[in-house]
Amino acid sequence: MTYTIGEIEELTGIKQNVLRYWETVIPSFAPKKDLGGRRVYTQRDLEIILRLKHLVYERKFTIEGARNELLHEAEAYEKNAEAMTAIRELRAELTSLYFQIKKLSPASQ
Repeated sequence: MTYTIGEIEELTGIKQNVLRYWETVIPSFAPKKDLGGRRVYTQRDLEIILRLKHLVYERKFTIEGARNELLHEAEAYEKNAEAMTAIRELRAELTSLYFQIKKLSPASQ
């Protein structure tokens, strides 16, 4: 699902000029533009906006502080994703070993 800048303003309560400013200072927040040059926001963009709103308006972060927090969260997410991939690979290997051992055990024959 995609949203226009007006829909994002309505959903989040963040004014359009603030959204456009955030685009310039937050590297992970850059909505695509359609052929007419209008911003097209994705669900991920909406999530970033809501996170920024929380950091800036509720937790009282500066824009720079919010940007750094988002970057830190993105790094932590990547590390977590790498760890989950390693766990899945290890689980698959252990499952394979389990079935190999079970196949060789005298009780299974």
